[in-house]
Amino acid sequence: MAALEIPNITLHDGTEIPQLGLGVFKVDPGEAERVVADALAAGYRHIDTAAIYRNEAEVGAAIAASGVPREDLFVTTKLWNSDQLRGEEAFQESLDKLGLDRVDLYLVHWPQPMFGEALTAWRSLVKIHESGRATSIGVSNFEISDLEEIISETGVVPTVNQIELHPLHQRRELVEYCESKGIRVEAWGPLAQGKSDLFERPAIADAAAAHSKTPAQAVLRWHVQQGRIVFPKTVRAERMIENAQIFDFELSAAEIAAIDALDEQKNFGSNPHEMDVR
Repeated sequence: MAALEIPNITLHDGTEIPQLGLGVFKVDPGEAERVVADALAAGYRHIDTAAIYRNEAEVGAAIAASGVPREDLFVTTKLWNSDQLRGEEAFQESLDKLGLDRVDLYLVHWPQPMFGEALTAWRSLVKIHESGRATSIGVSNFEISDLEEIISETGVVPTVNQIELHPLHQRRELVEYCESKGIRVEAWGPLAQGKSDLFERPAIADAAAAHSKTPAQAVLRWHVQQGRIVFPKTVRAERMIENAQIFDFELSAAEIAAIDALDEQKNFGSNPHEMDVR
């Protein structure tokens, strides 16, 4: 099947990244190969995994069996917290599990400032990038202070910051900072992880109805229309296709403003500066 019509965004290092991808967070290893195979068959070309997801090998197996040329794929994985002092070794372990000789994007998964190891981890990623084994490098869950530290100490600006972001948790100050540095924002949990009444809010429901779309599609459109990269998580092939059908309509300025007004600064994941799981 031909690739879906998913637009690319250009990162500050010149790399092009599909704006919509499949995230495999909490996808059981026993199911991950099938899920990724379904996504690739549906036309997805952007897969986001991580060492801690324990499914890199299955992601790699699906990629190998897909027949999709490597140059058409965008693969992201992440350095786990307990490996921040052995970044290059951990990265090679991820490559081996994925069965790849490079990834398109490698991220420091959490900043964990209470341990003071993120800068060392970032320096490892800089070396990995320089070696050509990671086309681009970035971070995940970094706050402004974390970003300021690694940028000031290394002079290397991450290409992306992957953060929890949805209409109820919009992280405006952090987003503005990232935009000022040319750091692209990737939204994980873009639909609030199904842990709220988000889809029932009139701003969402009305926008969806106005465009003959589902509430989920309206929320995803709100994200991409503001230049973010999104990873809606699903294990269902039909939902993957539905999630990708968001590039054939446009929310009005009034609809965007109404969704913007839903911000409650309410997160459903971990607070980055309290997350100390290793």
